[in-house]
Amino acid sequence: MQRRKGIVAVALAVALLAGVALVAPAAGAEEPKGKVNVNTANAEQLQNLPRVGPAVAQRIIEFRDKNGRFKAPEELILVRGIGEKTFEVLEPYVSVTGETTLTEKARVPDER
Repeated sequence: MQRRKGIVAVALAVALLAGVALVAPAAGAEEPKGKVNVNTANAEQLQNLPRVGPAVAQRIIEFRDKNGRFKAPEELILVRGIGEKTFEVLEPYVSVTGETTLTEKARVPDER
């Protein structure tokens, strides 16, 4: 349990130092039409997040089952397949409290 708390603290510190929590949605990105509560959403609801398919949705659920509720959206960075850049895209659509209100796949422009 202590190790998990330490990992979460480090991940949050890295995310905050990198400015992830302060990044606005990319220019040209659509405004969020809802949020997904990553603590209560099922796999189908998680797949409404941009760049989240069945495999990443399942890893989010497995991470949540193993480690408990997400305390902050930035903790998604601890899930394999979600790095800082992906989190920047997800952040406007993610919540750790409240109802899941995003009911269709959120799309963002591909900036590759």
